[in-house]
This record gives sequence, structure tokens and C-alpha cells, in this order.
Amino acid sequence: MNTTHLLPRRSLLVAAAAAASLALAGCATRSPSLAEAPPIVFVHGNGDTAALWQTTVWRFESNGWPRERLHAIDVPYPLSRDEDSKPQPGRTSAAEHMAYLKAEVDKVLQATGARQVVLVGNSRGGNAIRNYVYNGGGDQTVSHAILGGTPNHGVWAVPGFREGNEFSGTGPFLKALNAPKNAAGDEVSGPVKWLTIRSDNNDKFAQPDGVWIGAKGTATNVTAAGPELKGATNVVIPRIDHRETSYSPAAFEATYRFITGKAPARTEIAAEKAVVLNGKVTGLGVDSTDPRTGNFSNNLPLPGAQLEVYTTDPATGARTGGALLRKAVGADGQWGPLAVPTGSPIEFVITAPGYATTHIYRSGFPRGSDLIHLRPERMADADKGADSIITLARPRGYLDPARDRMLLDGAPPAGVPPGAGVASAKVKPAGGVRGIAAEFNGERVTGQTWPAAQGHVVMLEISQ
Repeated sequence: MNTTHLLPRRSLLVAAAAAASLALAGCATRSPSLAEAPPIVFVHGNGDTAALWQTTVWRFESNGWPRERLHAIDVPYPLSRDEDSKPQPGRTSAAEHMAYLKAEVDKVLQATGARQVVLVGNSRGGNAIRNYVYNGGGDQTVSHAILGGTPNHGVWAVPGFREGNEFSGTGPFLKALNAPKNAAGDEVSGPVKWLTIRSDNNDKFAQPDGVWIGAKGTATNVTAAGPELKGATNVVIPRIDHRETSYSPAAFEATYRFITGKAPARTEIAAEKAVVLNGKVTGLGVDSTDPRTGNFSNNLPLPGAQLEVYTTDPATGARTGGALLRKAVGADGQWGPLAVPTGSPIEFVITAPGYATTHIYRSGFPRGSDLIHLRPERMADADKGADSIITLARPRGYLDPARDRMLLDGAPPAGVPPGAGVASAKVKPAGGVRGIAAEFNGERVTGQTWPAAQGHVVMLEISQ
């Protein structure tokens, strides 16, 4: 049965159902069974990374899910091809994407002893999930499939326009996935249980006008309902953006309820007494070590990169002591593990040939994670004459002046268009080294202005 639900950002059901979830959330005496807390495989979107699932994983953990049953994959080349059937350096086809997901699911099944997994995908990640279920044997290994913001009917659906692209609603890839599965015309079928999560109107890739794909004024033939699938449970959450369809507290709540049949005991993240961090240092281009191969994101290790980690003063961004870690990254890209004080702001400094010295400032970490992936930046030609280059970055969502409360260096960020369409904002302050802060819906990240002339760039990264 096809059902559509409209949810507020903070569902009133949480409080009412919290008691029903406490047996799992507070399970201190035993680990929940595989039936209570099955393994979950998270699949990121186009050009993205496993690191975006960090807060979602924390929310599952905060409700009693064992960390070893929460697995976020990192597609080595996460961008889709311009034309799916034609090889393109540094890009993956839909078939390659699906094959990678299948291999990762097999690893999780073997490691956990489970018979099936839950798959949760954002955007393009949902394409791989659907492809795996219908063409890769996933109908036997997947119990639930949750698709956040997946352009199931295309980012555009214009006959004759780029139909070889994976995101064309009239192209062969999506037409095959959307073919009716039964006499009722459903676009999904069992035994997998299907959930889609979408915005009411604020998803940049589900818009009737092509403004966000560089074709303003051109009809896409896609509506806000494009991510829905006939026959699935379809949830609509007002005002969330494309990434928040997966990474927001409201999306977590809908996902948790769909898997377990009850609301989570909490959507806030519970703090741990001991915080241990780890992750990968990754790069850009076809070959992370060769700037000539491009500036697009990859999820490949950046061997030889140097990393330093410091605690910082929350008011000034200044370092509060010596380095917690100095390390040369090896072939696997892993930079940890590293114990850090719970809740203390952190500065990560990455240096590598062909990259700017990149200072990444983060607000305090309430829990440990192996998904603290770090990537140095390359300085844009237009920025090379600046005194300092400071970027507010929000990996798990976009910036919407009509919706969000945000400041960068004490003022609303300039150049951020209305509607949730960009995920970063930049300032180039003059003067010497000083503290500089970014604020976003109550989260504050403070860093320092480092000199661009000496090859430094600064990222103030929002966690939410």
C-alpha cells in the first residue's frame, strides 16, 4: 500500500513513545539481538563521503544500537559519470556503484552473522540500493530500504536531454528501475520494505525549474514529489533540504521508526565519557597525490599527508596546548585512533604536496567515531591575493537564509542565495591573525585566521 505522511521537524510522537524504546536504548546488561537491532549499511550520495553519516550513527548508538552493526561505506570515486555507459576517469557507473555496495553488504553479513541488513541511502546512494535490490541479489539480503532525497524520477525528465545520465528520469537506468512491479503499477516490491523521505518543497534536486542544474527557466518535468515511489511508505518533512532528508534529526526519527516500529527514545546525541576519534585523510582528483588529475572529491587515501591535532579555546579558537597528535598518514589513509577530551573544540591541520595547509575547526565531539574523514583543500586562483580565506562549511545540509540562523565573522554570510542550494560560504578578512567564528542554528565554531600568502586556508565545519 502506498502511504504518504507529513511530519513536523520534531515529531510529538517522540515523547509519547520514548518509554517503549527504553528497553533497547538503555540496554546495559545485554547487547540487543539482531532482530532488535539489525546491521545497517549507510550509502552516501553523489560526490559525498561516509563521514556525512557521523551524526546519524551517533543517534542510533544513543538509542542502544551496537556500533559494530553500523557501517557507512566510502565509494572510492563517488561521482557519477556524465554518461553512464561511457568510461570517465574518476567517476563510477551505476553498475560499478551497485557492485561496490554488494561487496560491502557481503562483508557486513559475514562480520555480523546476520542474514539480512537494512540499507539507508542518501540521494545517489538510493540509486545503488534500488539497483542492488532488483539486479544484484539484494532482494534476499535486505530487509528494509530507506531512501532520503533519492531522485527516483530524475533530477530532470526531459526527453532527448542527457538521457544517458544516471539522473535522467526519461533515461534507461531510471525507467528500468521504475517499471511497474505488479498489476497495481507499484514501483517497489517485496519482500523488501521500502521508505522514502523527502522535503515538501526545499530539495534542490526535486524542483520544477532547472535553476540548480544550471538551466534556470527550463522546466525539469520533476516536482517535489519526485523522490516518492508508488507502493512505498513515503514521508514528507517540511522545509528540510536535500541532505537533511537523510542526515537531520527528523530523518533519523522517521528511519528509526520504520525499522523498529516505534519512535526512538531520543533524537539528541548522548555524550560518552571517553571519546576516541579516527578516520581517513582523503584527497582530490583521479590520483590524490597528483594535482594535474583534477579537483573533484574522491574517497581515496592521501598517503604522506601530515596531520596535527589540537584542542582549542571555544571563545578565541586559539590552541590551548601542544599537539595531541602529529602523524604522517600511511597507505591506508587512517590518521587515528586518538583520544580527545569530551566536548572540547578541535583543530585539525593537514599539509600535503599540491594542497593548501588546511585548518579544519570543529565544535566539541560528544562521542567517538571512526568517520572523522579529513580532506585538505586547494586554493582557488581567485583567493590567492587574500589576507585570509575562511569557509563556513555544512556537509550534512545546506544554507538557507529564509530558514536558518547563521553568522560568519559576526554578519550574515554574503552571497548565499535563498532556498537551500549551497552548503558553504566564504569570507576573506583582512588584518592579522585573530579569532573568527561561524554560527549556525545554535552551533558555534571558532577558529583562527591564518595567512593565505603562506598557503593556509581555514574551514569552520558545522556538525549538524
